[in-house]
Amino acid sequence: MRVSEVAIIKSDDPIEATIEALEAIDASKAFKLGEKILIKPNYIDSSHPSLGVTTDARIVEGIVRYLKNTGFNRIIIGEGSGFADTMEAFRVAGIDKIAERYGVDIIDLNMDEYVEVDVHGGKALKKVRIAKTALESAIVSVPKLKVHRLAVVTLSLKNLMGVVSPKGAMHGRLNTKIVDLAMLLKPRLAVVDGIIGGEVHETAHQPVKVGVVIAGLDPVAVDSVASMVMGIDPMDVPHLREAENRGLGVCDPRSIRVIGARIEDVKVKFKRSYISFISFFER
Repeated sequence: MRVSEVAIIKSDDPIEATIEALEAIDASKAFKLGEKILIKPNYIDSSHPSLGVTTDARIVEGIVRYLKNTGFNRIIIGEGSGFADTMEAFRVAGIDKIAERYGVDIIDLNMDEYVEVDVHGGKALKKVRIAKTALESAIVSVPKLKVHRLAVVTLSLKNLMGVVSPKGAMHGRLNTKIVDLAMLLKPRLAVVDGIIGGEVHETAHQPVKVGVVIAGLDPVAVDSVASMVMGIDPMDVPHLREAENRGLGVCDPRSIRVIGARIEDVKVKFKRSYISFISFFER
């Protein structure tokens, strides 16, 4: 039986926690020296990360420092915000200062060149326009620990929506399209910002202090562990179950080995918003 390793590090220092998590899973083996690496955080809006919606810049800094220390220098931090000016979101979070400090590039993916590509094996997403930078890079998905009204959770796989244009192309059969997109752009590394999570729904600004960083080379397993940290059974998350069925990773907790803190010791039950028209969007 295939087993995936996922690290959970609880710490008051997000940068050091991130580096410790990446060292625990030997994250450097996911990349080849000289290739371009895209760090893709979640800045769906320009709210401060303390409000539980956007990625804490200290997690991004930990990733950049780790990559630099292990010999990787072609690093880009990129996002295409859905409800804000991406560069303003970067500024609010402090991403611009990190880019300057470490000499890495930042890019608003909404302004990137887009390429229409076929999604081979896609069940709901047959063609999609993808930011060229994402197509040319190894992707590190760095989502916030959050619940979602339609997808149950919004973590490393759902975070890929930021490289798509228009974002509305993902609406309707969202869970299946998340998996279709992951087949095309499966992240090499997933690092979840669980310092302050977000409950109720994806843009509710309802922060929950958890104080963890979750990381692994199997994004499905990482999202599954992150779901469990929020008190959600990953087998109840449609896109995680489907991703496992399509061979993108494992979501069955029995196939995941957790390194570091135990899920039981860091778990916080997140409140969720249930809406009656999910079936309409998922037709």
